[in-house]
Amino acid sequence: MSDDLTYRVVLNDEEQYSIWATGRELPAGWRAEGTEGSREECLSRIAEVWTDMRPLSLRQRMDESAAA
Repeated sequence: MSDDLTYRVVLNDEEQYSIWATGRELPAGWRAEGTEGSREECLSRIAEVWTDMRPLSLRQRMDESAAA
């Protein structure tokens, strides 16, 4: 199946990543990360930058617990 769409990398306030077709309005709570390209390019970018799958709030709580 051929995919001729252009995508953008998006993330939410919990620093969770996804891809979204350009030209579509972003859902509430998501913002563009800055990378646009093919599906493969966007997924590659996510694999490069999203190295900790835990939501931001969980990482912060765990850091606070470790510091206490």
